[in-house]
Amino acid sequence: MSRNFELLDQAGRLQEMLEPPAEHAAVRQNVPAEDTGSSTPTVEVAGKVGDEIAMLVHNLFLSRSGDGPRQVIFTGTESGSGCSWTCAHVAEVLASQVHASVCVVDCNLRSPSLHRQFVTKNHYGLSDSLLGFDPISQYASPLSRKNLWLLSCGSAAENPQVQLISERMRLRLSELRAQFDYVLIDVAPLNACKDGIVLGRSVDGVVLVLKANSSRREAARKAVQELQSARIEVLGVVLNQRNFPIPAWLYNKL
Repeated sequence: MSRNFELLDQAGRLQEMLEPPAEHAAVRQNVPAEDTGSSTPTVEVAGKVGDEIAMLVHNLFLSRSGDGPRQVIFTGTESGSGCSWTCAHVAEVLASQVHASVCVVDCNLRSPSLHRQFVTKNHYGLSDSLLGFDPISQYASPLSRKNLWLLSCGSAAENPQVQLISERMRLRLSELRAQFDYVLIDVAPLNACKDGIVLGRSVDGVVLVLKANSSRREAARKAVQELQSARIEVLGVVLNQRNFPIPAWLYNKL
């Protein structure tokens, strides 16, 4: 493990997340009556996984006495790390614990998937906002909680790289910061493109999502070094889909 990862761990910023066990693998679609803002279901998980996500939310956003990050990128070192899943569930839990507005943004213009996490359509979103002139709120869709919004990828982008490095994108990020209290951005993995590094310079920091027993240590080390070389703060590392060799009921008692 690299020195960077050791420092993150010692600072209490290495958050380990578990793959939902078989009995909790299905996402619950439960919309509390008092929080219903649309027909889109809430994404929730039960048990230890939910506890780990809540701890991640607390450490990342709620434990810094009001001066914590407000605009955060979630990206992986490779596809299949569960980055979109992580981003969606962190947004959901954050919205459930604060009265502030939360917007989750699908910035993976090459392979959008965040809308699937919320069981909704990818329609009229970020890519459309980069070509249009309506306020950013006109492109975001309300979700089940009254303070949670989704800015989906939108129409297929002809040249994603050009759009994401444009001045228009920078202005839209500034508009999102002004419009919403928290903005969580799902970005393509770093081995596919450098979107996370390009966009990382305009946000408060990056959370790196790794897949247990799959993501290579050297790739993770390189990703952290590239982010830090670009003077982008690495807010934490999520170890996703970790398996434990003991039963869940016994682990919960430890």
